[in-house]
Amino acid sequence: MAKNKKYIALTWLLLWLPFLTIFLLLALVAGEVLGDLPSVEELQNPKSNLATVIYSSDAKVLGKYYNENRVNVTFRELDKDLTNALIATEDARFYEHSGVDIKALFRAVSGVVTGGSKGGGSTITQQLAKMMFPREKLTKIQLATRKMKEWVIATRLEKNYSKEEIMAMYLNKFDFLNLAVGIKSASKIYFNVSPDSLRIEQAAMLVGMAQNPSLYNPIRFPEKAKHRRNVVLSQMLKYGYINQNQFDTLKVKPLGLSFHPEDHNDGLAPYFREYLREHFLKDWCEKHINPETKKPYNIYKDGLRIYTTIDSRMQQYAEEAVYEHMLELQKAFNKDCKQKKNAPFAWNVSQKEIENIMNSAMKRSDRYRELKEQGLTAKDIEKIFHTPSPMSVYTLRGEVDTIMTPWDSIRYYKSFLQTGFIAIEPQSGYVKAWVGGINHKHFKYDHVKVGRRQVGSTFKPFVYAMAIQEGYSPCYQMPCVRTCVTTEDGKEWCPDNSFNAKQKLKWENRLLTLKQALALSVNYISAALMKKFGPYAVVNLARRMGITSPMDPVPSLCLGTADISVFEMVGAISTFANEGTYVQPTFITRIEDKNGKVLEEFIPTTDEVFSPEKAYVMCQLMKGVVQHGTGMSLSKYKLGAQIAGKTGTTQNNSDGWFIGLTPDLSAGCWVGGEDRSVHFNSTEVGQGATMALPIWGKFFQKVYNDRTLKVSKGDFAKPLHMGDVELDCSKYEKDILPEEESFEGDIP
Repeated sequence: MAKNKKYIALTWLLLWLPFLTIFLLLALVAGEVLGDLPSVEELQNPKSNLATVIYSSDAKVLGKYYNENRVNVTFRELDKDLTNALIATEDARFYEHSGVDIKALFRAVSGVVTGGSKGGGSTITQQLAKMMFPREKLTKIQLATRKMKEWVIATRLEKNYSKEEIMAMYLNKFDFLNLAVGIKSASKIYFNVSPDSLRIEQAAMLVGMAQNPSLYNPIRFPEKAKHRRNVVLSQMLKYGYINQNQFDTLKVKPLGLSFHPEDHNDGLAPYFREYLREHFLKDWCEKHINPETKKPYNIYKDGLRIYTTIDSRMQQYAEEAVYEHMLELQKAFNKDCKQKKNAPFAWNVSQKEIENIMNSAMKRSDRYRELKEQGLTAKDIEKIFHTPSPMSVYTLRGEVDTIMTPWDSIRYYKSFLQTGFIAIEPQSGYVKAWVGGINHKHFKYDHVKVGRRQVGSTFKPFVYAMAIQEGYSPCYQMPCVRTCVTTEDGKEWCPDNSFNAKQKLKWENRLLTLKQALALSVNYISAALMKKFGPYAVVNLARRMGITSPMDPVPSLCLGTADISVFEMVGAISTFANEGTYVQPTFITRIEDKNGKVLEEFIPTTDEVFSPEKAYVMCQLMKGVVQHGTGMSLSKYKLGAQIAGKTGTTQNNSDGWFIGLTPDLSAGCWVGGEDRSVHFNSTEVGQGATMALPIWGKFFQKVYNDRTLKVSKGDFAKPLHMGDVELDCSKYEKDILPEEESFEGDIP
């Protein structure tokens, strides 16, 4: 009898021993005897790499910066079919357990013992624990201990979060491959929708990837992904989330992907986004500490929200205008290049100069730097640059595969004309559109704010503004005669006009109003005004209007010898459209952290440079450029609006400019080659009115056609107290012929 009791006790011990062992191990794990566990604080504030998101002023996502392309969503933002599919497939008893499903665990163990798979035992919460605190490379014993740790973590997660929060965290954390981390990125990249707009079959495909994303990658293995999707649908049928008719209909549907892989070169405003990343946010983050990490904010991990002033509609129109015009202009330039022996360089550029330009470009290239880092000698690198190799190059028709030497590819890319365009709201200083080049993938350099080019005659309004500031009227007459200015070193500077023979006979040696002189961009008058007021006064005025680029206080500055960015020029000249008050151009309104807390708001600085009356006079003066001057060709766009503007062309047609103002929106554009030696042969096609103005015209056509933008076509508001300023100069300008073609004044 005693012996039987002993056997019975031993039997019960053997039966309960595994459970007692597991219980003991769990107690040791929970007590952190077998290793550390995440603290309550870590569970409540789980670390994850969150993408920084850039928003437009009309609430569109312009782009992201990330190590992992993850943007978290709440449970309310998830489609119900998505959560149903996840529960049916991964954890049918999700709402019944407290992190560990004992029934599912026994079922899984039974399947292993009997040799028949009966599903996994891990709950959604356990899978989340595994993702939040990843496993290292472990032995079998360590793996068993790790599994128990995940059970403990799962139960603690259930204590700290609601079921809905856990499900959202799981879907936010999961890596769906192809740079789609989290359900929001996955929905956008695979189907181009938000998580609350997924169709049942789309939700099923994404949930199906949870078992093995590499195996069920819909891009590489579409048939496997479809089969797995149908398994998910069958689970939804099994648990009553869909009916038989729905299942029969959905299982035969194709995947229906709308694959949009994210690339920083794609999407709206790539030049703006890159400037924001490389220049503005880089400095901002260094000065602001993240209280969680005690380190400067990281735009790739900390989930900042950047709210910009860019209007996505205007940005789209600006990019379209640039593409449309530059396509035609490049065709014309390619034709022009056929007449040049040194193409794409000008005929008067020596072979030595070309060699220097090419060598400099080669040494700035990524290929050269990489070869240099590999330890190759200059001679070896040069040999590689002159060896043909396969490559993909940019063309007007898109990318094409070809074979050429890297040296020839440098020369080839120098044949493309570049551009920079920006639109600014004068009253607020808000930048509404920013196009820094023709193709961000192949031409990274930003020609809006980073690049500076010689501004030519677009600088003349600053000189004329000095005269208006001193009480001159637009109708004030000055003799159109050659004027010489003595420089500080005692030399005489005597610029010429760029009139053709007919214009020279018509305009020289007669009186011209200031309005005529600016409209025709007469160098004689600009030089005379500079002689009267002096270069230092002009520089000081330009500085107050926001020009920060270097400007030598020399007489030739009146013709635009300074190199200035498009950003500065449009911001400065917008002062006239804003009743004389300069508003610093601004492109960010605020920055928030991942929780929506405002970290900084941005308010532009202002300076009242002119009275509203003087600013109004300048607008009337510059309207003459568009009405009967070098900007007359704007009329072919039939905008039906009151526009003030100024064209600009530099020596040898190296730079073409146009800046135009309206009461609601100012915009400006530069066009030219990467090197000043790359330009059109003739001024007729190389002047600002031909190279740059059409982009402005096309952009405003699109803007005015979009009634939702509400950009006015009205005139500049006339101040109440204009006094006796003479604005109607018609009696002095009887000889103006509007149909006559006008050319810009070159810089001698």
